Amino acid sequence: MDWLNWIMRMLRIISLGGFGLLSGLFSLAEPVTLTFEEALKRVESTNLTVLISRESVTQAIENAAQTRSNLLPNITLNATQRRNLSASVGANVVVSGITNRFDAQLNGRFDLLNPTNIARYQAAKMAIMVATLGEAQVRQSIMATVASTYFVHLRNLERITVLDDNISRAQRLRQLAQNQLNAGVATQIDVTRADSQLAVAQQARLQQDTVVQSSELQLKQLLSLDMGQPLQFVPVAVRRTAPGIYTSGEAEMAFDRRAEMQSARSQLEQNKLEVKAARFGRLPSLALIGNYGYATATVFDGNDAKVWSGSLAMSVPVFDGLRTKSLTNYALSRRRAQELRVHDLENQISAELRLARQDATSRLAQISVAEKGLALASEELELAQKRFEQGVADNREIIEAQARLSDASDNLVEAVYRYNVSRVELARARGDVRFILTENT
Repeated sequence: MDWLNWIMRMLRIISLGGFGLLSGLFSLAEPVTLTFEEALKRVESTNLTVLISRESVTQAIENAAQTRSNLLPNITLNATQRRNLSASVGANVVVSGITNRFDAQLNGRFDLLNPTNIARYQAAKMAIMVATLGEAQVRQSIMATVASTYFVHLRNLERITVLDDNISRAQRLRQLAQNQLNAGVATQIDVTRADSQLAVAQQARLQQDTVVQSSELQLKQLLSLDMGQPLQFVPVAVRRTAPGIYTSGEAEMAFDRRAEMQSARSQLEQNKLEVKAARFGRLPSLALIGNYGYATATVFDGNDAKVWSGSLAMSVPVFDGLRTKSLTNYALSRRRAQELRVHDLENQISAELRLARQDATSRLAQISVAEKGLALASEELELAQKRFEQGVADNREIIEAQARLSDASDNLVEAVYRYNVSRVELARARGDVRFILTENT
C-alpha cells in the first residue's frame, strides 16, 4: 500500500504546516524569463479584456454586412401547391369542382436608389473604425497597467535586496555588540537592542515575500499566465533623460496618435452620417421588382407554363407622422453631444501631456536627491560605527543610523520606481506605451 503511505505522509506534512515543502514538490518546472518588452507583446494575444474588446470589432463588421444587404438584390424562391374547391353563389349555388395549381417563382427586389440605406451603410462602415480604435484604446490602457505592474514587481524585488542588506547590517551590529560586551566596552543592553533590531529586520523581510507574490500574481493574471509557473523578471533600465518642454505641435501629434481621440473623431463622423441618413428619409426611392417561374396543376407533371412579371417602383414620402423630423432632431442632438466630447477630450489630452512631462521631470530630479540622501545615510552609519567601536557611544546611534540608511535605500528604490511609472504615463499621453521601449535604445 505504497500509495496509502504516500497520502499519509502528505497529510502529515500539511498538519505540520509544511505548505512550502509541499508546494515545492509540485513546482519543479524551470522558471520562464519574462522581459518588459515580452510582457507588453503578450497583452495583444492573451489579455482577457483586450480579447473581449476585439470581439466588438467583429460585431461591428458583421453589423455593417447586415446593413449592406439592404443595398444588394434580395432574391427568394417560393414554391406553392394549392388545391381549391370553389363555388359560384347566386340564385343557385354551383360547385365548380376541385382545382390544383403549383407555382414555383424566383422573386427579386433591387433598390436602384435608396439614399437612406446608402447613408446607413456609410455610418455602419464608420462604426467599424470606431470599434477598431476602441479596441486600440483598451489595448493601450491594459499595456499601461501591465507596464506599471511590471515596475511595481521590480520595485518589490528590489526591496527584498534592501531588506536583506538590513538583516546583514543588523547581524553585524549584533556581533559587534557582543564583541564589545566581551571586551568590557559595551553593556548587555547594547546586545539586546541589536537583537531587537535584527528581529524587526527579519520580520519585514518575511512580510515582503507576500508583497512580492501579490504583485507577481497580479501580473500573471493580466497576461493570462499559469499561476503556478515560476517567472524570472528581467530588470528594466529606463533611460534617465529630461522629457523637454511642452509644445503645441506635440499636442497635435498626440491628438493624431491617441486612440481615444481618433475614436471620438470617428464617432463624430458617424453621427454626421446618421444625420444625413435621417434627412434622406424625405427623399424618394426607386426599386426594381420582378419574378420568374412556372405554373402547372401539380408539380413535375410536364404541363408547366412560364410566368413572369417585372415592375419599376418609385416611393415618395408624403407624410410619415413627423417620424423623419424626430429622427433628424435626435441625430442632430447626438452629433452636438459628440462635438462637445471631442472638444473636452482635446483639453484632457493636452492637460495629461503637460502633467506627464512635469511629473517625469520632477521624478528624475527626485532620484538625484534620493541618491544624495543614501550617500549621506551611509556616511552617517560609518561614523556611528566608529564611535561605538571606540567606546565613546552606545549602539543607539548605529541603530538610528541603520534605520535612516534603510529608509534612504527604500526611498531611492521608490524614486526609481515612480520615475519609471512617470515615463510610462508620458508614453501613454504621447499616444503609445511602447514609446518607452524606443527611449531605451
